[in-house]
Amino acid sequence: MFDVNKIREDFPMIRNNPGLVYFDNGATSWKPQAVIDAVNGFWTGYNSNVERGDYPIAAKADSAYLNTRKIISRFIGCRPEEVVFTANVSASINQIVYGVGKWLKEGDTVLVTEAEHASNLLPWFRLRKEKGINIEYIPVDRQGRAHIEDVRKALHEGVRAVSMAYVTNVLGSVQPIKEIAEAAHEYGALMIVDGAQSVPHRKTDVRDLDVDFMGFSSHKMCGPDGVGVLYGKYDLLQKMEPVFMGGGMNARFYSGFDYILKDAPERFEAGTPNIEGVIGLGAAAEYLMSVGMDDIEAYEKELRAYFAGRIAQLDNIEFYNPDNETGPVTFNAKDVFAQDAAGFLASRNIAVRSGNHCAKILHEVIGTDQTLRASLYFYNTKDEVDRFIEAAKEISVENAIGIFF
Repeated sequence: MFDVNKIREDFPMIRNNPGLVYFDNGATSWKPQAVIDAVNGFWTGYNSNVERGDYPIAAKADSAYLNTRKIISRFIGCRPEEVVFTANVSASINQIVYGVGKWLKEGDTVLVTEAEHASNLLPWFRLRKEKGINIEYIPVDRQGRAHIEDVRKALHEGVRAVSMAYVTNVLGSVQPIKEIAEAAHEYGALMIVDGAQSVPHRKTDVRDLDVDFMGFSSHKMCGPDGVGVLYGKYDLLQKMEPVFMGGGMNARFYSGFDYILKDAPERFEAGTPNIEGVIGLGAAAEYLMSVGMDDIEAYEKELRAYFAGRIAQLDNIEFYNPDNETGPVTFNAKDVFAQDAAGFLASRNIAVRSGNHCAKILHEVIGTDQTLRASLYFYNTKDEVDRFIEAAKEISVENAIGIFF
């Protein structure tokens, strides 16, 4: 049974910061003790490189590292050899775009939306400059949602890939990825998914979704920073060229300048990886599965609905995504610059994110460049929402400026 108070006992940051309301989980989540213990266990018990040593602690490191592939394969519903470890979702998507870009030619089209994070736009923008591909936008509504009818209208014979977030990072829009993947495949297009804001919050089955590639980050799902996952269908990974070349990812190279790469996933993991981070990621995924992803999603929907209902009643707040059931609560205090409002909330020991959240063209949809984002996770509570609401009532130009004087 889901018990948020019991769950909160697992997080040292909650114990060590009892007065802090942390609503910046969309940027980075807190870590349970199980993850901290897993990382410390590596550092203090079997600290060694992987795939390099023939001694006992190296074998233990190998086993723990490889076991995380199996854990992640269970977590997202794929084969272990379809799990590539990267630095973060940005690195994952850059690898995907680099690899897919080798298969594209001038005039080929990639579909994206205006609600995408920079990580899912800028690599495509660069490819457009380098190879002359076309980038076309699938329209989204004011809540950032792409509707399947509009996706079908946007698809045409020249489309080679559709690339979008499952859950958008500013408005929390849940895109109909399974239906979009089916439509894309009817045109022979690849389906590429940014799972940064979805995988930590809902049960993910990449086989059921039938996506071709997906990237997500450890630090947004209770794991260490500096670790990401690239999922790809195995036959596609086998054909894809890696961005990085070096030790560990090659089977052989010769003085005659020829080389042979290892099979996926190792061909994408050049050099010494973030071993402790990968092991911590495995512990984080196991922790989330022990809590239950369905229970996490249900609790977060309930908590967000409560938050949305309360913030919608504030006359001094403009609320941008009231109709979405998941993701962050995105808002501005009327007539107050977003960063000043965030500073005022920080003075009340409430942590939110301000700015454009790396989605710099979304303002063309919602009409503003800067917002505040309160992003929840399953260890947040209604009491914390109530504290936020009481503080938010007081946000004004005078009060926000007053904290600096």
